[in-house]
Amino acid sequence: MVRLQVPLPDRYSSASPDELASWIAAAKEHLGERLLILGHHYQRDEVIRWADARGDSFKLARFAADNTQATDIVFCGVHFMAESADVLTKPAQRVILPDLNAGCSMADMADIDQVEECWEALGGVVDVERVVPITYMNSSAALKAFVGRHGGAVCTSSNARAVLEWALGSGRYEGQAQGDKVLFFPDQHLGRNTGFQMGFGHADMRVWNPHRDLGALEEHDVKEATLLLWKGHCTVHQRFKPEHVAVARAEHPGVRVIVHPEVAHDVVEVADEVGSTEYILNAVESASAGSVLAIGTEVNMVRRLAAEHPDKTIFTLDPLICPCSTMFRIDQPHLAWVLENLVAGTVVNRITVDPETRQWSRVALQRMLDIT
Repeated sequence: MVRLQVPLPDRYSSASPDELASWIAAAKEHLGERLLILGHHYQRDEVIRWADARGDSFKLARFAADNTQATDIVFCGVHFMAESADVLTKPAQRVILPDLNAGCSMADMADIDQVEECWEALGGVVDVERVVPITYMNSSAALKAFVGRHGGAVCTSSNARAVLEWALGSGRYEGQAQGDKVLFFPDQHLGRNTGFQMGFGHADMRVWNPHRDLGALEEHDVKEATLLLWKGHCTVHQRFKPEHVAVARAEHPGVRVIVHPEVAHDVVEVADEVGSTEYILNAVESASAGSVLAIGTEVNMVRRLAAEHPDKTIFTLDPLICPCSTMFRIDQPHLAWVLENLVAGTVVNRITVDPETRQWSRVALQRMLDIT
């Protein structure tokens, strides 16, 4: 997806970190309770220090929606997160993304045209009324609206199993009709790892390649599969390999390995635990002093956990230490720029979702809430 971020004025791009910090602090004080700054766990420290709340994408969107005082919500995350916040907040609230180029490579691996083409192709092979589309939170509002219109739901990394169980008729929540198959996008790894947790095997899953006719599948593949997994991935989490776990265990006997469910399944198989960013956060906080933990997720979060828990040994599984490059676009210059514009009465980089997309996105998100 192409986004156009205007270049920052020289005042911000040439300012020192201390100058930027003083401007941000002054703007926050001036704006008071009408300003809410949200910071995703993967943000760099220079940004997260200004956040009024930290969390994963959905937790922060809900936090924004539950806040009745703030009129201006600055979301230090990526584009799909700001969209979700706009969908869930009130019309009078404005959601702002400091840098419009802060996208998500995974979310961009599935666009609405590709998904609609996939849906049409599936309709030529199976009864799509029995196919339930499920989109990961890490997707555009257009895809959330698509699943809303077609009887599906959104899921997060922490509730994907409950949503898939509902979709296939084995969950506790009985609202809406369940189906025989799930089309899961955009992250194949979360879908696959969740499927294995539910007792499915490789024979029950197929990967849908949106760049090939019929997803590079044969008709019998589509008919036999229970889980059709979109060929998408997180560029950060896909870096983790089983050999990283082996090295961690060799160098730190007794290490506890915790990975995010966006990693490949062969990594999950050799890890001790798998869970969302909030799960990882809670696991580290509850670990006893002296614990040694190797974490398979974005490095800014891992480094912050290590700094905040000096009584424990916490390190990343990835020896090359690769941050989320799109999240990394949010920095102090862009944050200072949007805040000082707000002080001056100008709203820049507002993220808005059109009314119809907002309506159906809310339907898909509400189904998720009802299920879980």
